[in-house]
Amino acid sequence: MLKFKFLLWMLAHLLQRQIKTKPDCARYVADEEMVFHIKTAAGIGRTYFIRNGAIRSVSGLVDRPEFTFSFKDTDKGFAILSAKDSQAAFLRGLGNQELTIHGDFLKVMWFQGLTAFLHPPKQITPYERTAF
Repeated sequence: MLKFKFLLWMLAHLLQRQIKTKPDCARYVADEEMVFHIKTAAGIGRTYFIRNGAIRSVSGLVDRPEFTFSFKDTDKGFAILSAKDSQAAFLRGLGNQELTIHGDFLKVMWFQGLTAFLHPPKQITPYERTAF
């Protein structure tokens, strides 16, 4: 459980660092306002606030988030959120019902775009440099 809670806490800090250091990320969040949860079915989780070009989080849950990621348990949540192949892990989690998503799917898609800023830039292979 502690790993899951730490990961949720760290997510806001990592995203805020991207907002501060990457102008494209700062522009991406500049006009967005939303509240969402990442939690377990048992209710262990955090609430995230995006407002005024910043992200912050608090422990616990609030009423009426715009969307919620709800994991079966803390182990599944940690495994899916920390997976190297995050997009595939999310899809597997949805298919296995280890992850459910409730709320505004347009906001979910926007958030997925935000998390893309956490991934390192793609390395170009020598073949790709010479390919047309």
